[in-house]
Amino acid sequence: MGTACTYCGSDVERHDPVYVTEGENDSADRARKFCNYACLSEYIDDENLTAGSACEWNPQS
Repeated sequence: MGTACTYCGSDVERHDPVYVTEGENDSADRARKFCNYACLSEYIDDENLTAGSACEWNPQS
């Protein structure tokens, strides 16, 4: 078995993998690996990673 998906545990090499790093200095070997964008999207939702981390748009500004 190759590298396991961060979200579902499947072998990412059998799919169309997506690799995510968390900064300019983060190395590729520390990247989170996902089978595809669907696993990445579900991981983001399940971990609630977008809550409070995005800029808020204000139509008055």
